[in-house]
Amino acid sequence: MRDISGSLARQAWAVAAVCLVADAGLFLIAGPPLSLGWQVWVVLLGGILANVALAGPSRYSGWVSAAHGALLTAAPLLLYPYDHYLQATNAGVLIAGYRAGAWLSAKPALAALAVMLAGLVACNLVPADRGDRDWRLLLIDVGVSGLLPWMVGRYTTARRAYIADLQRAEEQRQQHEAEAVRRAVTEERTTIARDLHDVISHHVSAIGVHAGAARLGLPEGEPAVRRSLSAVESSSRAAMADLRRLLDLLHGKENGDAQRQPGLDNLDELLDNLRTAGLPARLTSHGGPRELPASVDIALYRIAQEALTNALRHGSGGIVEIDLAYRQTEVVLTITNEIGPANAAAESTKRGLAGIRQRVALFGGQAECGPLDDGRNWRVRVGFPLEAQ
Repeated sequence: MRDISGSLARQAWAVAAVCLVADAGLFLIAGPPLSLGWQVWVVLLGGILANVALAGPSRYSGWVSAAHGALLTAAPLLLYPYDHYLQATNAGVLIAGYRAGAWLSAKPALAALAVMLAGLVACNLVPADRGDRDWRLLLIDVGVSGLLPWMVGRYTTARRAYIADLQRAEEQRQQHEAEAVRRAVTEERTTIARDLHDVISHHVSAIGVHAGAARLGLPEGEPAVRRSLSAVESSSRAAMADLRRLLDLLHGKENGDAQRQPGLDNLDELLDNLRTAGLPARLTSHGGPRELPASVDIALYRIAQEALTNALRHGSGGIVEIDLAYRQTEVVLTITNEIGPANAAAESTKRGLAGIRQRVALFGGQAECGPLDDGRNWRVRVGFPLEAQ
């Protein structure tokens, strides 16, 4: 970040240096000769010190302008009755007047203006060669050298304050608009959560209840039917748990447990439900677990859930192989299952694979989905880039 304070200080010193060189050079070239006496040296050194003071802090602007006004009054008195008097500070008094008008509050600024105007009047009346000067020229000189810089300083400060007020008003307006949008989003999320609860949760709960009742009402035997009904119960409970998490998110609850979505840590639970439904599954992990970004962790779980659901619905019933590889710069999930040629082209399968590809692309990963060369197995492989550790 740029050092603004240091830049302002350097600019102030540059302005002071220009005023010093201009006033001292003009005084040495067109002013009284240095051989005239010590009074000339006092005026010259006074002008140098007054211009150097222009580089000081803005809170001393009143004292600096007073010093310039005092020098304007003292110089003609010290050099009297030298003819063709040259004003002791020219550029410096302009900057001092501007600073007094720009940086001081009303009363100190007016006091500084009065001192500078008095000094300008004195330096125009005291010299012997200006006693009969036209008063109109006097007013013009005083207005240009004293009043005008002060007024420009006051205008600059007022304009800066006005712009700051506009910026504050704009920031407040943006904050109010953002707050209104946030409230609207919160209300909409609440409405969606309520609708999801009314439309989905009741039906999913009813599915689980009826599946449990049907299982309990079965006669002895029928192990395959019992396993299927148990899978329906387990799936409905898992769906309700996921739905509650999503509803809590939509409601904006701050409970960390409620907001936590399932990740790879819940993969074993997902496979247990799959095995309960009668589909054998085997998980193999390589490379040792690593801490993954939450978005990637959730995405991998959802992709595995979608792929395993497709295997359950459209597979031939053979074993499902899940391979999870933690590599140096990526994590790769591969799911392979047997599938019949007719089921490979099922519309629901295509939609599921499209959803997997979209989820992977959202987080900058790569996906390979499709049948293997033998035509009997289907593979879903996704990879997400990770920072090397």
